[in-house]
Amino acid sequence: MGKNIKSVVEDLLRPMEAEGFEIWHIEFAREGKEKQLRVFIDKEGGIGIDDCETVSRYLSDKLDEDDPIGEPYGLVVSSPGMDRTLFSDNHFERYAGQAVEVSLFKGIDGRKKFAALLGKKTEEGLFVTPIDRHSLKPESDEMCVPNELVSKVNLLVII
Repeated sequence: MGKNIKSVVEDLLRPMEAEGFEIWHIEFAREGKEKQLRVFIDKEGGIGIDDCETVSRYLSDKLDEDDPIGEPYGLVVSSPGMDRTLFSDNHFERYAGQAVEVSLFKGIDGRKKFAALLGKKTEEGLFVTPIDRHSLKPESDEMCVPNELVSKVNLLVII
């Protein structure tokens, strides 16, 4: 998605923040034959279907008025989920100390995916302590994974 479209959608959603909604992430990508505008929202206490419908109707009306995209697309508004992907520095700060699943572009010590306790994210890299995904006990000392190796970081769902 062009930075301009993302900025326009963020600006259109700004009034929803006063209603308690947080814009978690925005994606615009081709899925099959159609492009999809995906908007992930969150709020204190969690997101329900009614919340998604409220934001979807509001945003759909605003997008119909302004037509900033100028091509056919589908609109999907949803929660980031329990296993939410962390995107922004704010997300990394908010979930520091939590169990996450780290996916890498290139493996470290033969692993491209592992569970870890989230430390801080800096310009140098992502600080994590690898853990056993079942016992949540540390497997090794804290390490710094260079940012360019990090593909995705999701909260670890513990059952």
